[in-house]
Amino acid sequence: MEQQQQQLLHFCDSKHPLVFQTGLYGSRTCCGCQELVYGTWYWCSRDGCPTYYHHKSCAELPLGLHHPLHSIHPLILSPYQIDYGKDIQFSNCLLCNESRNQYTYRCFRCDFNLHFTCASLPLTTMEAEFHDHPLTPILKSFTFTCDICGKEGKGMPYLCNLCSFWVHGRCASFPRMVKVVRHKHLLHLTHSSLEFHQPDTRFCQICVRKVDTRYGLYYCSRCDFVAHLNCAVDGRNKENINLKEFKDVDEVPELNESADSATYEVKKSNMKEDGTQIVEEIKHFSHRHDLKLTNEVPNNQICDGCVRAILTPYYSCVKCEFFLHESCAKLPPKKRHPLHQHPLVLLPMSTYFWCQACYRDFNGLAYGCKKCSFYLDVHCSLISDILTHKGHEHPLILSYTTQKQKCSCCSNESEQVFCCSTCEFALDYKCATLPHSARYNQHEHPFTLCYRPEDDSGEYYCDICEEERDSKQWFYYCEDCSYPAHSKCILGEYPNCKGW
Repeated sequence: MEQQQQQLLHFCDSKHPLVFQTGLYGSRTCCGCQELVYGTWYWCSRDGCPTYYHHKSCAELPLGLHHPLHSIHPLILSPYQIDYGKDIQFSNCLLCNESRNQYTYRCFRCDFNLHFTCASLPLTTMEAEFHDHPLTPILKSFTFTCDICGKEGKGMPYLCNLCSFWVHGRCASFPRMVKVVRHKHLLHLTHSSLEFHQPDTRFCQICVRKVDTRYGLYYCSRCDFVAHLNCAVDGRNKENINLKEFKDVDEVPELNESADSATYEVKKSNMKEDGTQIVEEIKHFSHRHDLKLTNEVPNNQICDGCVRAILTPYYSCVKCEFFLHESCAKLPPKKRHPLHQHPLVLLPMSTYFWCQACYRDFNGLAYGCKKCSFYLDVHCSLISDILTHKGHEHPLILSYTTQKQKCSCCSNESEQVFCCSTCEFALDYKCATLPHSARYNQHEHPFTLCYRPEDDSGEYYCDICEEERDSKQWFYYCEDCSYPAHSKCILGEYPNCKGW
C-alpha cells in the first residue's frame, strides 16, 4: 500500500491542504519568500486552483511569534502586501527598511513589520562566516551603508567594533565559500577592495553586469572570476555540495564527459595506415538496428540526433530511415551545463521534448535531468558559457538572471541570454543556434544566415511571405537570386522536430 502523501493545511488555501513534494527545480516561485522553488516544497495540486508553491521551510512558518524588538504585542504572519498609500514607509521592515512582497510578521496596532527572514536573525552577537570578528546588533534604526551589499538605507545594522564594519543582518548570513555551476574552483567572499584595481571595470560572470568592487563579492583569485553575491548564492547557479570535503585550494572534481559504451557499442572497425581507428559499424543506444558509417553525399536527409541536414561522415541504418552524424553518435553520455545545477544525461529520441534554453520543441537526442524535468536539445547543450559568434565582433558571456532580457536579434525576452560586456548586444539561445546555412524546399539554392541588411534601401521584405522584415533582425539570403527571407519562413514553425 502506498504511503499517504504528507499534507499541510495552510492559510494561503483555506479549502485544500498543500501536498509535500521533492525535486522541482528553478521553475516556480515560492509564495512566501518570492525565491525560486527547489529541493523540498509544498503546493496545491487541485485542478482549477492556484498552485501556491512554497519551500518546505516557508510553508511551515509559525503563524505568530513574540519578538524582542516589539515585546508589547505578538506579531502575526501576514501573506500579503499592505497598501499604505502615501504612508508607504509603514510597510517597510524595521530591520532592513525595505518593502518586499514576502510573508511578513506584523503588529497591525502599531504598524510594526518584520520580514520573516529578518525576524529569524539573532539579536545577540553574530558570528559571520566571512568575517574574523563577531558582529554586534545595533538596536536602533538609522541610515547607513552596508559594507557587503553596498546599499544605503535606514535600518538596524550589525557592527564589528574592531573594523568599523557595518552590515545588514541578512547580508551577514552569506557563506564564506560557494561553488557555482559554471566555475571549477570554489569562490570566496571578499569585502576588501585591495584585491582589485579600482579603475578597472569588473563584470559579474554570471549575470554580465557591473560589480562594485568596493563592497562584497565572490571571487576566484586563480582565474580572476568575479560574481555578485546574490548571483553566486542563487539556487539555480549554486551547487549544493558539502564544501567541508574540500580544502580552500581544492578543485571540485569535474564530470567525466568522454563517450563510452553507454552511448554505442563498436561492431566493426578498421585501422588506417597512420594508426587511426575507423569505427565502421556501431550499435547506438538510441536505435534498435546497427548503423554503418558512410561518406556518400546524402539526398536532403535529416540527422535523427540534432535534427539538422546530414553532412558527411554519418551513420545510417540499412533497415530503416535513420541517420546520425558521426559527431552526434559520439556525444558524451553525461555532461554539465551552466543552466542547470545537476549533471545531464544523454536521452534517446522521444515524441518531443521542450528545450529550456531556446524554448523550442524538439524530438532528437536530448540532455536531461529527469529529477527536475529539465531538458536541452543537442545544439543548446553544446554551447559553453562563453560564445564566439559570427554575428557579433566581441565575445559573448551567458547571463542567467531572474529578470528577462531582450535579444538584440529577435527582440524576444529571456532569462538566459549571451551578453556583450563591451556593448549592449544580447543574443538568446534561439538565435545563437540558428544554422549557418539552410535549404528551402521550393528554392534550388541554399540560403545563408545574414546578420546585416543586404543593402541600404531602407525597405526590407521577405520574398516568401512578402511581409516586411525588421532591419535589425537576422535573416536568410540566397545570394545567387538576391532572395531574402525570414528565418521562420525558411526553417518552419518546428525546425528542431523531424517529420513535423
